[in-house]
Amino acid sequence: MAFEHKSVLLDECIEGLHIQPDGIYMDGTLGGAGHAYAICRHLSKEGLLIGIDQDENAIEASTKHLEPFGDIVRIHRANFSEFEDVLEQENIKKVDGILLDLGVSSHQLDTAERGFSYMQEAPLDMRMDRRQDKTAADIVNTYSSEELFKVIRTYGEEKWASRIVKNIIEAREEKPIKTTYDLVEIIKKSIPRKAAVKGGHPAKRTFQAIRIELNRELTVIKDTLDDMVERLNDGGRLCVITFHSLEDRIVKNIFKNHQNPCTCPPDFPICVCNKKPKGKMITRKPITATQLELDNNSRSKSAKLRIFEKNEGDVNA
Repeated sequence: MAFEHKSVLLDECIEGLHIQPDGIYMDGTLGGAGHAYAICRHLSKEGLLIGIDQDENAIEASTKHLEPFGDIVRIHRANFSEFEDVLEQENIKKVDGILLDLGVSSHQLDTAERGFSYMQEAPLDMRMDRRQDKTAADIVNTYSSEELFKVIRTYGEEKWASRIVKNIIEAREEKPIKTTYDLVEIIKKSIPRKAAVKGGHPAKRTFQAIRIELNRELTVIKDTLDDMVERLNDGGRLCVITFHSLEDRIVKNIFKNHQNPCTCPPDFPICVCNKKPKGKMITRKPITATQLELDNNSRSKSAKLRIFEKNEGDVNA
């Protein structure tokens, strides 16, 4: 299947990165290279685009798509949490901009055998990096009821988590839960019909939760964004697109902490912790899709873009 993915908030990202023609930029979630292609169009022969993705299909598709730009493109198969290793391989200390487009790609959703979609029958997989052994089926069939409840309630914000977990445990005692449709049927049985109609597809939140747990999506964000800010040149920007509230909250709080890291009590007359701002949030509120984009790409509905600019010399940041 061809790797197809509509780049969300493309113009807003390019504007937000404030691209310098001879700068060094990193796309940590390369996908089909839609954002990366647009970045490269703004670079001169002295510029550089470093692309990172953990999905082998994305690496293949993006390599082909970015071929016209020749030597100004370097592509690495890795999780974006490994970006510092990539920079070390490239002998690069700092970059002028970083882009992250988080969440699952259109290609992954639309490729049935990847097991991301609750709309198509397939093995319960959901691995973004198929080099890892653990799959969604392992989570569903081996996690304790307490662990499953925590995953589905926290990452899926699913109010019917206890009923879903109870029915999962009962079902897997009879036979392993192997396919997406096996899990969908269990979830449908667990949620009252009226509640399911109001909330969209009944499996959406549970599938999201299991995917996040399997791929450590929130943990990777928490562990990586601070380091990315440190690796920006002065004036460099970090642009992050999120697709649900948990991701957005993490990004927002990390950016706020870098803008105002002071830990002194509010009633202190002066700062004594000596923690200095790293820069400023360019977006006081997240940027969302225009109506035109929503009309052309329904998956942009939940997308939110936040932008941080590194500027350690700006005391008013």
